[in-house]
Amino acid sequence: MSKLHTKFSVCCIKIKLKSLWDWLWAHAIAAILIGLKHLPAKAGINMFARIARVLGPFMQRHQIALANLRAAYPEKNEKEIREIAYEMWENMGRLFAEYVFLDKIFDFDPQKEKPGLIEISGIELFEKIRDEKRPHIFFTAHTGNFELLPICAGVFGLSVTALFRPPNNPYIAKRVLRARRTSMGHLVPSKAGAAWALAGKLNKGGNIGMLVDQKFHRGIQGTFFNLPVKTNLLLAKLARQFNCDVYPARCIRLPEGRYRLELYPRIDLPRSKDGVIDIEKTTQKLNDIVESWVREYPGQWMWFHKRWAIMHKGY
Repeated sequence: MSKLHTKFSVCCIKIKLKSLWDWLWAHAIAAILIGLKHLPAKAGINMFARIARVLGPFMQRHQIALANLRAAYPEKNEKEIREIAYEMWENMGRLFAEYVFLDKIFDFDPQKEKPGLIEISGIELFEKIRDEKRPHIFFTAHTGNFELLPICAGVFGLSVTALFRPPNNPYIAKRVLRARRTSMGHLVPSKAGAAWALAGKLNKGGNIGMLVDQKFHRGIQGTFFNLPVKTNLLLAKLARQFNCDVYPARCIRLPEGRYRLELYPRIDLPRSKDGVIDIEKTTQKLNDIVESWVREYPGQWMWFHKRWAIMHKGY
């Protein structure tokens, strides 16, 4: 009993220390963001991009990113691999700082003669979808500043309920959720019951958005960069259940701190002989679309995620 009691006490201490660390780290992040608000948007974003490019390679996640890049691009040399990783960290620094300035960044106005920071491709699609009295599914990936896409939809009168994965730190998760709710419509945390919540929105004729490039342990087997992965099949299941049109959308970073938001025409989903959406082939099609985006702008994707289950056994 004494050994069990000791183990239980040690476990409790570890949990309390972890909670304390999460609390301290969350407040440190909050202090940084508050300070960032006092800077001009462009200066603050550029500053964090430079900081992330310098500090990112010292993080353990950098080694995961390099391993992923070497596996995905066996034809590239080490210098090319590392340059993509540096660009990725710069992108992450920008993304972190942009949380503070999202409302200032999104300056799109179709009446302006001179373009601002945002340019949009697919305006006619936004307007067409808005006027349709039926549910739709949008999907994207962790490329550029993907957080701008729900704001863009809102500008065109489209309400989109987005599925998102909250940070592991519960204190940071609360702050992120509170910040994102200000301008991004409805959010559904990726946890038990999320599928039911999204299905409920579609059943009422609403629209939902999903990130489809994350690892999912209970997902369907497929490939990504010719490597085996498991991908969440929720989007394909919901599309089949509600017979929804599915639209790809992405954000691309442009020179001089500008952004291009692209909404593509609906994709034709693979179907079986009886006309039912094929779950496995549809999920693979999503992987293929995201892969084409990442190959076009590799430095704008988050390579430090453990996307491939066969990798990173030493981390």
